[in-house]
Amino acid sequence: MILYAASDLIWATRIRTTADEMGIPARPTRTPEMLRDRIEDAAPVGLVVDMAKESDALEMVRQGVEAGLRVAAFGPHVDVEGLAMAEQAGAMVMPRGAFAARIGHVLTWLSRGDEAGEGGETP
Repeated sequence: MILYAASDLIWATRIRTTADEMGIPARPTRTPEMLRDRIEDAAPVGLVVDMAKESDALEMVRQGVEAGLRVAAFGPHVDVEGLAMAEQAGAMVMPRGAFAARIGHVLTWLSRGDEAGEGGETP
């Protein structure tokens, strides 16, 4: 299972729809508190964070990394500082356009968790 925190309904729908089409279980998380609960209850292996979520985004990246999840963060290409902070916190980062173009690859990578072998590389 993967979790996702999106800044708006468009991205949430796109992530959820793609995950559903690929057969990857995915659940939304909206706050750091909800993320903590989902990590405890659902045993996810991956997390997608939309850095445009602003105040909570970096905290959610940090929580995901600390919990041992694979974390992918995406955001506006002009948010160089936010993307850099997410990368420093341990996330694989990309601008929105790259995420949109590779969403299936990213979700597959996230869903593999710590599995070794083919496909374990960063998308």
